[in-house]
Amino acid sequence: MKKKHSEGIFSLAIIVLISLSLAFVAPRKKPLLYKIRTVVIDPGHGGQDPGTIHPTKKIQEKDIVLPVALELGATIKKYLPEVNVIYTRTTDTFVELYKRAEIANRSNADVFISLHCNAMDIKKDKKKAEVKGLEVFVMGPHANQENLEVAKRENAVILLEDNYKKNYGGFDPNSPQAHIIMTSIQNNYLENSLHLATLIDKQFSERLHRPTRGIKQAGFVVLRRVACTSILVELGYVTNDEEVEYMTDSWNQTLMASAIYRAFRDFKNEVEK
Repeated sequence: MKKKHSEGIFSLAIIVLISLSLAFVAPRKKPLLYKIRTVVIDPGHGGQDPGTIHPTKKIQEKDIVLPVALELGATIKKYLPEVNVIYTRTTDTFVELYKRAEIANRSNADVFISLHCNAMDIKKDKKKAEVKGLEVFVMGPHANQENLEVAKRENAVILLEDNYKKNYGGFDPNSPQAHIIMTSIQNNYLENSLHLATLIDKQFSERLHRPTRGIKQAGFVVLRRVACTSILVELGYVTNDEEVEYMTDSWNQTLMASAIYRAFRDFKNEVEK
């Protein structure tokens, strides 16, 4: 009986010691949640590169996208102060495409938003002056000739740069084959980029009641070089009189910036959950 009693006390002592040791084990740290800490906003063109130009009113793309970009950044800073906002330009200056990507990568950007305006060749077909609507592009293959033409026009900016062949590894912005080869780089970020693009399209169509032309993929040099979720927003068509009037109005520029902000905010909340 004494032996069994001693064994029982010994077992109880072991249990107590194990319990005490577990009580002093440091609690496991919770895994770090993914946070969107930095967004880079890129107003397209600038300086000697005007972008697309209205054929008669001579309104330039670079002068439309800059105030929208600045308003977007100010709104993010106001309502999401934890997010670091960086611009590729804040004035009417020319910034090479590769430098815009370098700014994003050097800043460890989580999201890259490039703002532009679209255009149609209305000299060949005057009916194309009626084309209008927001388009949001992500990096990817050209689904059709129209997407390719948009990418070629935006990428042609590199021809204004010194040593562009060296900076872009001999890339020819006029070559369809070069654009096709380039589109496989961004697949790692495609899902998130498509999601953010969809949220922006939804904000413009449902909140602003603006016409949209959907989410598209094409080979943009500026997106290829950015290592994060990245999109290129074509706010509307400079070759459409109605849209030019809308996009040059300061209040409407605030509305467009607000729509993109709301999409960014929703994207941030969903990703961080």
